[in-house]
Amino acid sequence: MEALVIVPTYNERENVSELIRSVLSVDDRLEMLVVDDNSPDGTGEIVDEIAERESRVHVLHREGKMGLGSAYITGFKWALEKTDAKYIFEMDADFSHDPNALPEFLHEIESCDLVIGSRYLKGITVVNWPLSRLFLSCGANLYTRIVTGLPLKDSTGGFKCFRREVLEQLPLDTIKSDGYSFQIEMNFICWKKGFRIKEIPIIFVDRRVGISKMSRSIIWEAAFMVWRLRFMNPSRWK
Repeated sequence: MEALVIVPTYNERENVSELIRSVLSVDDRLEMLVVDDNSPDGTGEIVDEIAERESRVHVLHREGKMGLGSAYITGFKWALEKTDAKYIFEMDADFSHDPNALPEFLHEIESCDLVIGSRYLKGITVVNWPLSRLFLSCGANLYTRIVTGLPLKDSTGGFKCFRREVLEQLPLDTIKSDGYSFQIEMNFICWKKGFRIKEIPIIFVDRRVGISKMSRSIIWEAAFMVWRLRFMNPSRWK
């Protein structure tokens, strides 16, 4: 296995089959791990059926809705323990992240440690978001840069590719944040550890079907997280 794309799911039955087909067709080096939080709509069962006939698809079932951050941590640990994947992706299940961008990530990761798909690197490349959501996202990224010094245009996005060696050196067991704050925390620790981070522009399109998982609790968690990162003990990331 050269690269593993980790996709957390909760009630994504309308997207997951097509997403798997799209990702696997883009590059033969890619395999997928779906981490499903016991979706009531049967998403996990759909992926099980696909995995039975497609060896490049893997699935982990969790007992319930436990959050995006913990889903990725579970996926990262599985990738490190069960595979020899050199590159490990984060990717949303709702087609807001274009599978056709995956080969560019694979090209860029050859010369750096973490590649981040940025919605704000070259202007604003977001499609179909309401202005309120766009202002929230832009404001969150500006706020993060000011408070933490993290030199990224888009520190809250979730389309990313890590070198295996990066995840092996991160304190995965201590990362408990979710949503926006999970992405910020992961990026911040990578930056503080001196890993080479590169942003590349992506086109982000709001989900086609299904319901957004954004909530007020996720927003408030991120707002407080950046201050915790600013004053975090440096031993946390060494």
